[in-house]
Amino acid sequence: MKALHADRPAAVSGMPGWRAWTAVAVGGLIGTELRYGAGLAFPEAAGAVPWATLAINVLGSFVLAALTTLWIARPRTAFWLRAGLGPGLLGSFTTFSALALAVDQLVRGGFHAVWLAYLALSLVLGLGAAAAGWKSGKALADLSGRAQ
Repeated sequence: MKALHADRPAAVSGMPGWRAWTAVAVGGLIGTELRYGAGLAFPEAAGAVPWATLAINVLGSFVLAALTTLWIARPRTAFWLRAGLGPGLLGSFTTFSALALAVDQLVRGGFHAVWLAYLALSLVLGLGAAAAGWKSGKALADLSGRAQ
């Protein structure tokens, strides 16, 4: 049996193409630079509550949920674009490793009430931001669907 697209090289099963790899790399670079810039603009002192990290993670949760909802409504959005913005840009912009490091430092410093409150706040605000992002993305998808 002859392949439908015999002129194209066979794709490796399950592996994304070069556009997706490139988009993730470029998105990762941009997201890392954005987070680094936010860290410079809002420096966090050692042992203090890392508010900038919390804000970055909450913002990233909101944007990723909004985009994901839009992409569900528009399944024809290019895979490379979704990969570049999702795992690339937002994956490197958000920083759950910094959250874990901050909690570890607060635990080692004996600030048990602070790390518990920070962890709970991160969870509640992150989930709340994701829910708000989902609602916003759905509203945008509904609005743009009516315009077509």
